[in-house]
Amino acid sequence: MPTPTEIRLNRAERRLEVTFDDGATFRLPAEYLRVESPSAEVQGHGPGQKTLVSGKREVGITAVEPVGHYAVRLVFDDRHDTGIYTWDTLHRLGREHPARWAEYEAALAAQGLSRDLRGRGRG
Repeated sequence: MPTPTEIRLNRAERRLEVTFDDGATFRLPAEYLRVESPSAEVQGHGPGQKTLVSGKREVGITAVEPVGHYAVRLVFDDRHDTGIYTWDTLHRLGREHPARWAEYEAALAAQGLSRDLRGRGRG
C-alpha cells in the first residue's frame, strides 16, 4: 500500500495535495473529498446506501488531523468531520478522480441537483 510522503492543504485553492512513495501525486479538490467522504453519513452502513451530497462547490477544508500512522481526518468548513481517509482511500480517490467525478456530476444531473448551495438547477 502506498504511503504519503507529503500532505499539503492548499486553502486558497480549496484542495489537498498528496504525494505518495510510489511517485503518485494527487491534487484533490475539497468538494470532491467532501462528497466522497468515507464517513457512514455519506457512504451508509452497507452496499447501496451511499448518499448523494449536493451543494458543496464552495466547501473548504479547515484542518487535516493525523489518525495514527494510517490515515487523516479532514475537517470541512461545513462542520463535516467524521470521515477517516486512510492512505489507501486517498490513493484510490486520486487514481479514480476523473471517473468518480463524472459519475457524481451525472448523478446530480439525474436528480436535478446542483453543486451550488441552493441545490437545484445547473451543476
